[in-house]
Amino acid sequence: MSDGQVHLTRNGNVATILFDRPQARNAMTWAMYEGLAAACAELATDDSIRVTVLRGAGGKAFIAGTDIAQFLQFSKPEQGSEYEEKMERYLTALESLPMPTLAVVEGWAIGGGLAIAACCDLRIATPGTKFGVPIARTLGNCLSVANYARLVAGIGAARTKRMMLMAENVPAEDALAAGFLMDVVEPAALDARIEAICTHLAANAPVTMRVTKEAIRRLQHAGLPDGDDLVRAAYGSEDFREGVKAFVEKRPPQWKGK
Repeated sequence: MSDGQVHLTRNGNVATILFDRPQARNAMTWAMYEGLAAACAELATDDSIRVTVLRGAGGKAFIAGTDIAQFLQFSKPEQGSEYEEKMERYLTALESLPMPTLAVVEGWAIGGGLAIAACCDLRIATPGTKFGVPIARTLGNCLSVANYARLVAGIGAARTKRMMLMAENVPAEDALAAGFLMDVVEPAALDARIEAICTHLAANAPVTMRVTKEAIRRLQHAGLPDGDDLVRAAYGSEDFREGVKAFVEKRPPQWKGK
């Protein structure tokens, strides 16, 4: 299966980052994460761009997580720590972009897809869209402390606990009620809504938006505790190795709690 691509395009003062691997619901590969990092590095110094839109190709999914087959190589807790540290560099690059970012979510935003959407400043979705991190019933790993913080800030502690512990997907309507989404838009009206939001943002003061974004980012991450012990415990567990193997073999995992 293709490693997928991440495309960066510009239309006037609006940039679009497109995650292009529709045959796998845009599940992220390492090559795609590197493509996202390259796009963010390019946009970080482009004063001509006032808004960046992030979208998945195909209209069926934003990003359906990270390609799980990549985890088959993991055998030590340190690999989990290294993975989460690497992921945080990608996510911080997106979160730190100087212009407003808008995630357009159609279909699924799961795992890494939800993390990327949570790093964006604004989000809209189509009806039927689902958000989730079902790792308690699939892989047996965990999120970084920073990603837990993003979810708590975005949908609240109670909804985050329910989503994570019950391994439930949150429908677009609940995400809207939580304030995580600014709008739920019918597919036929989606492009017009994107254009209206981008036009509105592009007319606002760039410096005000830039410093506001950075102030909120600093507040959100101030005083975060070290969570490496938690990451090592999850990624170093027998359950994680069983979860990945079971996922790839398309069978239910047999948890041991070890």
